[in-house]
Amino acid sequence: MLIYPAIDIMNGKVVRLYQGDYGKVKQYAPTCLEAAQDFASQGAKYLHAVDLDGAKAGRAVNACTVKEIIAKTALKLEIGGGIRSERQIAEYLEAGAQRVVLGTIAVRDFGFVREMAKKYPDRIAVGVDARNGRVAVSGWRETTEIDSLAFCKQLAEAGVENIIYTDISRDGTLSGADPEIYRKLVQIKGFKVSASGGITTLEEIDCLKTMGVHAAVLGKAVYEGRLSLAEAVRRAEE
Repeated sequence: MLIYPAIDIMNGKVVRLYQGDYGKVKQYAPTCLEAAQDFASQGAKYLHAVDLDGAKAGRAVNACTVKEIIAKTALKLEIGGGIRSERQIAEYLEAGAQRVVLGTIAVRDFGFVREMAKKYPDRIAVGVDARNGRVAVSGWRETTEIDSLAFCKQLAEAGVENIIYTDISRDGTLSGADPEIYRKLVQIKGFKVSASGGITTLEEIDCLKTMGVHAAVLGKAVYEGRLSLAEAVRRAEE
């Protein structure tokens, strides 16, 4: 299993939200680049970055910060937040991003995501953000009536190879991930599942790995010192 420490970017700074609430923000690290370099020094090989301003605005806002991380570290970076066009996808990929994460656009224009998944099969992931089992969009501010599990099945049928499933109610809470949803997700044939939201202990890392989850995204637990990133990477790679 792979470990992706997370950098959520707001106004060019590293932050964490509580349950996706833009009004409940805590800032970490002097700069995004320093946070990324610190993760690399602890053994991380991958990085999950989210442009929170972009997710809210519907366009890439912190692209310069993301490109700086790509240029100045060896981390394989996936980036999401406000990506709504092939032009922006291509810009990030040409800058050296490992892959691009599509979110709101997957709900608003499913045909576009199907097309991009075929054109960039291993370079596209879809971020499925769920609140009470329903898909949330627009920087988590709007919850739709779309069942998140059913939506994941549709994505697999459309040829999407990677999903990043975030339980918003657990994100930033240090309450632990919900193993049941990931047990269901890994049964869907056709794509790799990344778990995100609330992961706090090494035991959860072990559990997710055992059930066949492809990657785990770690955030607040690492920033707050509740979880050793170096140990998480070691356990995941064993």
